[in-house]
Amino acid sequence: MKKAVCIISGGMDSTLCAYLAKNEGYEIIGLHFDYNQRTMEKERECFNKICDDLRVLKREILDVGFISQIGANALTDINLEIPKNSSSNEIPITYVPFRNGIFLSIAAALAEKEDCEAIFIGVVEEDSSGYPDCKDEFIKSMQNSINLGRVKKCDIKMPLVHLNKSQIVQKALNLGVPLEKTWSCYENNDKACGVCDSCRLRLKGFKKAGFKDKISYL
Repeated sequence: MKKAVCIISGGMDSTLCAYLAKNEGYEIIGLHFDYNQRTMEKERECFNKICDDLRVLKREILDVGFISQIGANALTDINLEIPKNSSSNEIPITYVPFRNGIFLSIAAALAEKEDCEAIFIGVVEEDSSGYPDCKDEFIKSMQNSINLGRVKKCDIKMPLVHLNKSQIVQKALNLGVPLEKTWSCYENNDKACGVCDSCRLRLKGFKKAGFKDKISYL
């Protein structure tokens, strides 16, 4: 069976990607990163629930805490405030510098070890928070660079990159993806705050798609 590394954060986008990979016939190697983010515990819990639902036999949770040592973002630095109702066109303080580049580099090493043909990543360019490492162009460039350092070529698949959040919600629910097992909140580990940029984007997506989010909010 063909195999793929699926980077699964515990959020909606990466979760949908993993289900799409399974539907395409891939054996999934689940990959999750702990980088001392505020909601690390909850995200790890969601990752394991998603892998259980997908019956993923091989899963890796890797400690990349050096990302928090670099800092410069509100997800790992509790001295920085999580933006609420952000409307600025500037890159938000929740952007973790080059996070997807780091994740893909590590995923490429794991994919080589496990003899995987593909890596799935849930980047969304059209309806993201303006993160530069979520761009189609960036991911394609990473794929080219990664394949220069491999014996066998590996495809980096980003099936959601040109979708918006409501389309993602609709697609996930049509496939029976348990979105109630996913987490988007930047701030809390128990009940989602409902007001951070990520919560608002999630709620907007559910509203536009005509569905109610089943997770608990404050």
